[in-house]
Amino acid sequence: MGYTTCAGCPGGNVEYAPDEMAKNGVDVIHLATGMVVGYPPCPRISYFKEYIENKYHIKVVGTHPIPEQYFTEHKKLKSWESPIWNELLKDLISNEEERQAYN
Repeated sequence: MGYTTCAGCPGGNVEYAPDEMAKNGVDVIHLATGMVVGYPPCPRISYFKEYIENKYHIKVVGTHPIPEQYFTEHKKLKSWESPIWNELLKDLISNEEERQAYN
């Protein structure tokens, strides 16, 4: 197990960190929920996922369900209204009870 940051916009660490993780036996990389619930959500997240999975052959997933407070605000803001976000969020948008538990 290990962790790192993307190094801020535009995510320069995404090119190097997965390589080091792969050398240490990582088979799944979890992208932080903050990349999804930030204001605005990270516009590069789908590219990061695709890049890591294609270059390093490491599965990329989210970390945990989105807290209800962020779910509610982003629904109002329409932050996630696109096919790309639908795919990225499918495993992070659980039921309301679970989202409440993460508030």
